[in-house]
Amino acid sequence: MVQTIDLLIVGAGPVGLSAAIYAKRMGINYLVVERGVLTNSIYKFPENMTFFTTADLLEIGGHPFPSTLTKPTRQIALDYYRLIAQRESLDIRLNTEVIDIIDNSANEFTIVLNQRRFGKIVEKRLQSRFIILATGYFDTPRGLGGIPGEFGDNTSHYFTSPHPFFKNKVTIIGAGNSGAEAALELYRYGAEVTVLHNHPEVKATIKYWVAPDLLNRIAEGSINAIMSARVTKIDNQYVYFEKDGKEDKVESDFTFILTGFRPNLGLLKNFSLDTDDETGRVNLTECFESNIDGLFLVGSVGFGKFTNSIFIENGREHAGIAVREIASRINDSSYQPNKKPLDLAIVPTNK
Repeated sequence: MVQTIDLLIVGAGPVGLSAAIYAKRMGINYLVVERGVLTNSIYKFPENMTFFTTADLLEIGGHPFPSTLTKPTRQIALDYYRLIAQRESLDIRLNTEVIDIIDNSANEFTIVLNQRRFGKIVEKRLQSRFIILATGYFDTPRGLGGIPGEFGDNTSHYFTSPHPFFKNKVTIIGAGNSGAEAALELYRYGAEVTVLHNHPEVKATIKYWVAPDLLNRIAEGSINAIMSARVTKIDNQYVYFEKDGKEDKVESDFTFILTGFRPNLGLLKNFSLDTDDETGRVNLTECFESNIDGLFLVGSVGFGKFTNSIFIENGREHAGIAVREIASRINDSSYQPNKKPLDLAIVPTNK
């Protein structure tokens, strides 16, 4: 028998959890599904990462964030969101991936799920009147376009711990926040670090307290940096690149490809989603609903290349707005849905 619910929330990150809390408190029959672990993106952050924002702006559901640090760490955040999920008794299915979403044109979506348990994958289906997509963007690296060796045994699109790379030659591709922080941490843990970046200078968006540290380490020669370098191939010994029309290479035991991430809207392949061709941003209403009735995109997933303007602190607000709109439609048959276009002056896009 196919389970029927009012609201399916895809993604158990802070924004998805916030949507679930609102839904539960408003009496909506909801379910959260997450293809990984709870707050999977935060779990995949570097082990020693510190948040850019302050603790109060990471709070959800009115639960105080208990941190004595001005800027909380990854581990403190994991503990906080896990505790909230427990205390709120949120209905969450982890290790459950949405394989397909089908619009059956009857004011209801059919969703195909793969649930992984005990080493087995079980396919399930459910039907839902509404869907909130809160998948963020951290699960989909931009990468290097699949160049030879990009997905080799000695490469990764995620940096976790510096300890294993003591006395290793490590190459960082990318000089944004992730690349800068990884380079500094690896250097201080005894790795020989080279940064390759395809622009003349490091990114201007690097955190203001990180940028001087990186630039000073480069200036003194502690970290090798090669700018305006286009990486062409990676093998077990070298990273190959082009610079000034010439081919060159750098020796590398391991390579981190930290070139950023992008939202993945592949789940919506069955729909004619209204997006901006240039930026990839989805055209949303004030309630973060797409042009597909009943399909809401909250957090960064709908903002294309402008993910650097959407964080937990405003994504959690998106969740509340969307759920309140859904509750109004469920509870009041005469309610007229809010279809006004989203004002991008309210939600900046750093365009």
